[in-house]
Amino acid sequence: MSGDGDKFGAASGQAGTASSRKPTDEATFVAREDDAAAAGDEEVAEAEVVEHEVEAELDTVKRERDEYLDMVRRVQADFENYKKRMVRQQTDLLERAAEQLVVRLLPVLDAFDLARAHLEAEGSPEGKALLQAAGLLSDTLAKEGLERMEDDGVVFDPTTHDAVEHQPAEAGEESDSAGQPLVTEVLRPGYRYKGRVVRPAMVKVRG
Repeated sequence: MSGDGDKFGAASGQAGTASSRKPTDEATFVAREDDAAAAGDEEVAEAEVVEHEVEAELDTVKRERDEYLDMVRRVQADFENYKKRMVRQQTDLLERAAEQLVVRLLPVLDAFDLARAHLEAEGSPEGKALLQAAGLLSDTLAKEGLERMEDDGVVFDPTTHDAVEHQPAEAGEESDSAGQPLVTEVLRPGYRYKGRVVRPAMVKVRG
């Protein structure tokens, strides 16, 4: 009988021990789950922080890229404007130099004009050669943009004519419809170079 009692007591003690351990194991399990959840939350929070930092870095890089691109565009635009300005300045310099050369050649054309009547009447081979040279020079300058102005009977224009003699209108003679003086004789032809007057025509006017 005592043996059975001992067995029953031992079983009762084991059951009591098992019964007393169960709540502790559950608490431990719950605590571990809480720790795991907390650790997961921390990882999520850290991931969000990293994501925000990466986005901020990307925004910074994009902003710097846009600033560099704008700077490159400005530099390129400035360089293109500089090239255009230099080309324009060089073109102006060349045109002014050509105009100055043409103006210096006008007295030569005047000399040919004065000698033309004499050389044509003379009819010598030298005179003919000189007249050919004069014609060649005039044609070459005309192709480059030189235009001769020597129109009689037109209205006097102070921008193209230089009046060196003025005659009053004779009785019964009419001027133009606006009552302006007319060019009656061209004493020395004027010239335009590429549309601009480089020497006004020396004229007589009446009216």
